[in-house]
Amino acid sequence: MDTSAIETRDRPEKSRYEISVDGRLAGVVTYQLAGGEITLVHTKVGRAFEGRGLGSRLAKDVLDDIRARGLAVRLECPFMTRYISTHPAYQDLLAS
Repeated sequence: MDTSAIETRDRPEKSRYEISVDGRLAGVVTYQLAGGEITLVHTKVGRAFEGRGLGSRLAKDVLDDIRARGLAVRLECPFMTRYISTHPAYQDLLAS
């Protein structure tokens, strides 16, 4: 898969991050923002895009953006919970 065709962006008006492939929406992470904390609620990758590593790419991009914004993370999403548990470099983002 050509990674140059993949783009992740925050859509604050929809309270979600979106990942697109060749301009087509491939997946989302929904969130709730309150003060200095962001709660990651749900991650979904469309069936047509499953099995291509887009969920992991989306998780990494979202967490990198959250780090850059200086936010603390709360987790409700099982996918993001698993991702952070297997990528300890992001565990410092978790709200105490």
